[in-house]
Amino acid sequence: MTSRVLVVGSLNMDLLINVPELPKNGETILGGEIKENPGGKGANQAVAIGKLNTPVWMLGAIGEDAHGVALLKSLKEHNVDIKYILKSPKKTGVAIVSVDDRGNNQIIVSPGANYDVTPEYVYENRKAIEDCDIVVLQLEIPLATVKYTLELAKGLNKITILNPAPAFHLDEDILKHVDILIPNEHELQLLTHESNGTLISQSQELLKSGVKTVIVTLGEQGCFLLNHKNEEHFPTFKVEAVDTTGAGDCFIGCFTSTYVKTGDLYTSIENAIRAASLSVTKVGAQDAMPTQDELDDFYHS
Repeated sequence: MTSRVLVVGSLNMDLLINVPELPKNGETILGGEIKENPGGKGANQAVAIGKLNTPVWMLGAIGEDAHGVALLKSLKEHNVDIKYILKSPKKTGVAIVSVDDRGNNQIIVSPGANYDVTPEYVYENRKAIEDCDIVVLQLEIPLATVKYTLELAKGLNKITILNPAPAFHLDEDILKHVDILIPNEHELQLLTHESNGTLISQSQELLKSGVKTVIVTLGEQGCFLLNHKNEEHFPTFKVEAVDTTGAGDCFIGCFTSTYVKTGDLYTSIENAIRAASLSVTKVGAQDAMPTQDELDDFYHS
């Protein structure tokens, strides 16, 4: 039987503007031409999985507007099954993204239709959870939906992956249903009570809350893995970064694509680091995520 992933999350249109440097508080600066790029953490992760030839469904919501049409088109082009996606009377979610000359970014999200990804909608489409092997979530949809979906997925003996972004503190009722938690350093700090703690102590706190495995993405420093059996730091690859938008989503997508096929954390992390490293050498989120052929070429280069 073919392994399949379900992503439950957000769909946004990214309005991207390049700037010489990110503005400070109260500062007005001039930027380049605005570009419209399909995005949303959920959609990005689904596309990253689809581009690596792994069967993937998505649960999410769009508005009946031009942005929604463009988002569906992008998902279909990148091998994401869209049959469960809800069309909402609300506007499609929008993210305003500023990227500076060094590839750093700032992002503001207006969720719109993403708030219609409710527990009731997930329940109505529970067959998607029943028929998948891994369920992937983020925090750009209502928290009640994240909690409900995790509980439902674990009740059906599915592997659960949570990317806690945008970050805030989560209680044990949510964390205890997470098999693999993938935050960045900032998100890790907000998730825990140890604001001055180390990677190890903060990750250990999450394990005590019920998470099975913590993988912390560290940008140029690679990533850190901790569970009850393993503690490991994985270095990254040296590349010339052009745009870091979507790099974390690319990491999660590639990790999931590999893990659903192999069940091996180490191989999945190493592939995910390669994919994320390759993605930052291009502009945009979904367009920059590598195909399987591109990842294979990078692996052998």
